[in-house]
Amino acid sequence: MFSNTCLLNRGCRAFARHLHSDQPSRLRLKTQFTERRPTHVDHLTWFTAESFGGPDRFTRDLGFDYIIAVHRGLAITDEQRERFAQLYLEAFEEAGLFDDPAFRAAVREHAEFGAQVAQQNSHAKTDDELHPIRAVPHWTWDGNDD
Repeated sequence: MFSNTCLLNRGCRAFARHLHSDQPSRLRLKTQFTERRPTHVDHLTWFTAESFGGPDRFTRDLGFDYIIAVHRGLAITDEQRERFAQLYLEAFEEAGLFDDPAFRAAVREHAEFGAQVAQQNSHAKTDDELHPIRAVPHWTWDGNDD
């Protein structure tokens, strides 16, 4: 069983580091996100942990408008959206976090949904074109013990 505490303390940071490593399989992702932000691993860790029941640090320290602003104007393509979701799942796998099939399914759903929201927001020219979600989404799974 995979607890939220475990996810927060060892999983999210390992996952975020894997996702942003310099492995050749991730280079296509870097063509979209060419600017290296030193805080990105921390922010992705906070967002992911909060999404799966961890502390609300992303919401408290950054707020959801931050994630909208980060993606706005990127014009994410379908290929880039799909590649991000694939790499997101691979990073969880490489970090050793997929012992529970229900958790794996929840992460897949979370990654695909988040990538769709980011893509929509990346093309929005007006606030009316933004995805309507305005808070960190929360995901659960069978076997979640927290």
